[in-house]
Amino acid sequence: MSGGVPQDEAVDVLIAGAGPAGLTLAGELARAGVRALVLERDPQPPGFCRGFNLNARSLELLGRRGLADRFLAEGPTVPTTAFVGTSRLDLAAMRTGHPYVLGIPQTRVEELLAEWAVSSGARLVRGRSLTGLRQDADGVTVETDGAGGPATVRCRWLAGCDGSRSTVRKATGTGFPGTPARRFTLLGDVVLTDPSAVPFGPHTGPGGRSVFAIPRPGHVRLLTEDPAPPQDPHEPVPLKTFQQAVDAALGRQAEIAEALWLTRFGDAARLAERFRTGRVLLAGDAAHIHPPAGAIGVNAAIDDAVNLGWKLALVTRGQAPDTLLDTYHDERHAAGLRLLRNTRAQAVLAQAKGDEDLLAPVRDLLAELASDGDTAGPLAEAITAVATRYPASGDPRHPWAGKMVPDVPLGGDGGDGLAALLARSPGGGALLLDGAAGTDALTAAALPWADRVTVARTRADALAGARAVLVRPDGHAAWTGAAQAPADEAAEELRTGLTRWFGHPTRTPGAA
Repeated sequence: MSGGVPQDEAVDVLIAGAGPAGLTLAGELARAGVRALVLERDPQPPGFCRGFNLNARSLELLGRRGLADRFLAEGPTVPTTAFVGTSRLDLAAMRTGHPYVLGIPQTRVEELLAEWAVSSGARLVRGRSLTGLRQDADGVTVETDGAGGPATVRCRWLAGCDGSRSTVRKATGTGFPGTPARRFTLLGDVVLTDPSAVPFGPHTGPGGRSVFAIPRPGHVRLLTEDPAPPQDPHEPVPLKTFQQAVDAALGRQAEIAEALWLTRFGDAARLAERFRTGRVLLAGDAAHIHPPAGAIGVNAAIDDAVNLGWKLALVTRGQAPDTLLDTYHDERHAAGLRLLRNTRAQAVLAQAKGDEDLLAPVRDLLAELASDGDTAGPLAEAITAVATRYPASGDPRHPWAGKMVPDVPLGGDGGDGLAALLARSPGGGALLLDGAAGTDALTAAALPWADRVTVARTRADALAGARAVLVRPDGHAAWTGAAQAPADEAAEELRTGLTRWFGHPTRTPGAA
């Protein structure tokens, strides 16, 4: 949708940026009944594709929204992915419902997310950029510009999902510390005169430099080190410069007949000091940038947005205090630190040093761990963020404590599982009760939160030894009730967890 902004229309949350973070957040909010407006500075979706995958973590999150099958229908799944050197991560060894990576262009990911967001009730306006903001105790006044001239929009909350050079982040004065780019890579989606000149995979020339080729329908993606990046790395990459860099790395000519997209990216790693400043929040590349190892950028953006979405929905609807949003910073800033550590480590290990390669033993060790049956799964889960664990209460020894709860089967003959239950509960969570355990006290304790938490019995012994599990809207376990705990103690623990993650209880009929 293009055109002006709804200056007279009530906006709960304004989202700057229609990338994966902004569109996912818009869908999360709209499905929960929150009025969301997305402003995108570019008048049309990009004509190029930055990435080509969704990992298991994203598919688990999308599965809790009933969306995973839409994405899985778009491309192939592969049970391994590139790691360090020539080694590969064994994704099939992960404990997840999606033990693979999905091959899907980022452009298509954004199309599907936009369709979901708009069909859920979000509004998307292209060709209008955010130019400034002023926040006060009640909301944020956003200054915008685009077709039709400047305009202001008043919203209750503002989410900056506007990329690595985020206007929102800069306007709040939020620091973006980290390490600057020290190495730059040239990327080109090109048509070769002879498509067989650079087949799939790495090609190292006589000088030790290499070109990595990824064939795509109708073209090939070539990546090679930029031997002489300009002072401003955002300068356009001329075709002549790219051709020379490729030929020099190969030690031979691979004539380019046409360039579809040429760009340059670096290995900078930065993390915003704060993901929340009053009524302004950051997500995606606006909150963190990192080396492209593992192609995890889209996935981290979706992860941010899902974590923020259900919390912002509860706060906006007045069901939870705004302190709940502080947990967004706490959880995703910590996840950002792990993301930067993992991608920086892989980037360093990718820098071979010829005969003086002091990192070769480290690469060999990690390659061994990536293929060993005892360590392959945990390593892959750590690198792909499948192992993400958030703070939780209850039994700390339970294997699901703070982690994504598997798609456990529910009681009855309908065949439904947890994922389907969460997909039917916009913005809400679930209390899973073991079908073989006595749980009347827990059911009664959860009743004041019935408008936000659905109580469901699972099949007997489906909760890995727990009596009950409180599941957040993003699918993570917020509380696990030990089977041996006294009923009244478990009920009190549950009420504490419900208040922390779902806000104040609703007064029930007959209550004093």
